[in-house]
Amino acid sequence: MGLFILRRLGVMLLTALCLTFIVFWLTNLQPNLEKLAKTQGNARMSDEAVETWLGNRGYTRNVFVKYGEWLGVLPGYVIEGTDGETRGRCANNSTITEDTATFCGVLQGDWGYSTVFRDEVSSILGERGWQTAKLMFFVMLVMVPGALIIGVLAGMKEGSRTDRSLSTVSILSTATPEYVSGVVFIAVFATATFNMQWFKGTATSAMDNITFENFTLPVLTVALYGMGYIARMTRASMTEVMTAQYIRTARLKGVSFRNIVLRHALRNALIAPFTVIMLQFPWLLNGVVIVETLFNYKGFGWTLVQAAGNNDIEMLLGVSVVSVFVVLATQLISDIGYVFLNPRIRIS
Repeated sequence: MGLFILRRLGVMLLTALCLTFIVFWLTNLQPNLEKLAKTQGNARMSDEAVETWLGNRGYTRNVFVKYGEWLGVLPGYVIEGTDGETRGRCANNSTITEDTATFCGVLQGDWGYSTVFRDEVSSILGERGWQTAKLMFFVMLVMVPGALIIGVLAGMKEGSRTDRSLSTVSILSTATPEYVSGVVFIAVFATATFNMQWFKGTATSAMDNITFENFTLPVLTVALYGMGYIARMTRASMTEVMTAQYIRTARLKGVSFRNIVLRHALRNALIAPFTVIMLQFPWLLNGVVIVETLFNYKGFGWTLVQAAGNNDIEMLLGVSVVSVFVVLATQLISDIGYVFLNPRIRIS
């Protein structure tokens, strides 16, 4: 197991380097850099002024060198600009002093400075990420038990009326995207109906104080979309297990149907859904982009939208690091958990 984890960690590191480099290269394409220069400098800059502004701040150098500086494995640049000022990456393009560090990248905890939020990227990601973590916690609290119950009930008796009804509900929830269900929820439950407003159509106040009124709709909007997919996977796995030979043997021995489901079928039926549940975490990072924007909940997804819309390169790079880490970590946990759930699996 230890060697397996070490191998996976090595693959994760290589994957993270490749993915972050791709994002770094895309965000540092010339059109994005020109837009950054005109945003931070002057919107009426000439092409020569743009090149000068970018050159004075190290943006025109080799992309591999810039990536190494961003990671923190290469010394930060020190450039004497055409305007006579000496700027350095580790001094945030300000005057170099004796206390200025040589290395200043992600590995040193310096994630850059956000041009939109006017603050350190690491502090913004910590604050916004915590808000999204709260949303994801409540979503998983609703989505996972609900999906497992629906899937198990549907799979216990394949082809029954209960199976057909629950399967229809699962398909409808999966086929309805968040931006549709969210709008419907707001129109039905967050507007004055019969002189009564059930919930709030915005979740901004939930950032400071979570209540039933301001957090129910965003949680349900995200949970319902993923619930149907997990329920369908659980139903398929449960149906397969219920037709296994050992289940038939248990029935012939006179074991009650309840004990057959709880003691024999349920554990084996949860092996496949466990992997799907773990892979919901990366999906949730994508799903919350729509929901947080729709309900004005200023979390990780909302921050990503603001950074992308305003060409905040450092923030986009920080978001990519967090996203890659979440995806790779959940995949590793999924593989390890799969082995523990199914003792028949052996790691070669």
